[in-house]
Amino acid sequence: MATVSLVLGAGGARGYAHIGVIAELEARGYSIVGLSGCSMGAVVGGLYAAGGLEDYRRWAETLRWIDVVRLLDLSFRDVSVRGDKVFGRIREMIGDPDIESLPIGYTAIATDLHSSKEIWFRHGSLLAAMRASVAIPGIVTPIVQGGRLLVDGGVLNPLPIVAAVAQQADLIIAVDVNARQLSLAGQLPTEQLAGQLPTEQLEDQKLNQMRAGNLGRAGILLSTIEVMQSALTKYKIAGYSPDLVIRVPKDIGGFHEFHRAKALIDAGREMARRHLDAFEQGDLEPGIEFDSVDQ
Repeated sequence: MATVSLVLGAGGARGYAHIGVIAELEARGYSIVGLSGCSMGAVVGGLYAAGGLEDYRRWAETLRWIDVVRLLDLSFRDVSVRGDKVFGRIREMIGDPDIESLPIGYTAIATDLHSSKEIWFRHGSLLAAMRASVAIPGIVTPIVQGGRLLVDGGVLNPLPIVAAVAQQADLIIAVDVNARQLSLAGQLPTEQLAGQLPTEQLEDQKLNQMRAGNLGRAGILLSTIEVMQSALTKYKIAGYSPDLVIRVPKDIGGFHEFHRAKALIDAGREMARRHLDAFEQGDLEPGIEFDSVDQ
């Protein structure tokens, strides 16, 4: 049985795809011995390490759009999301264990705005680590901790591959949920993924596409973050290439579509299946492609 150090990247609601990837790895007999995550990847990884991922999945799949809005816990003072309700629900599922007490290695990545440095959480409160890692600038309220102002780790490192090296696993597998549609072996065309989604979810996608020309302030901010994280991810993979990168096209769902948990989880599992099939057959090589645009 091959052991895996799993790297789960940032990507908002598309981070639900990580749940499907983990399910596929387990179904194939891989043993996950370490997790490194950023933003939603840190949340999914922390839930898995603490034994609460299945409970979380069942809960997330029940959420409708209006339920997500109620969970946002908006702060009208600074027009941001506090996240208290969501993390209160997570606390009910897993408590608040210390990271060092978890049965597998875990690292969450945050960014300190004061020092402009990555902060790696490998000790202390698991919930505090996840909460700091997911504090999307301008959207989720940042965390003040010991003189540090902590926000989403994706500001500097949306796919923390280097943090996975210390786990000494047989394989390092990274999951990029900000990928463009690629023609690599094992890649499922986005059109086929869309064809597998229920009709009401396709209608959501069409509505989002119609709104694309009028994003508004929050939409522009989220789109900017997505572009930034996509570019940074490419350089992180180029700098330290893992054994396998499971690329999940970002057009399977919007950064904010937390009401589409089941479809995004299923898409993640399908992408993992395709990539792992090709990898195990020796048809899929690690690596990176850079986009170029002529002006």
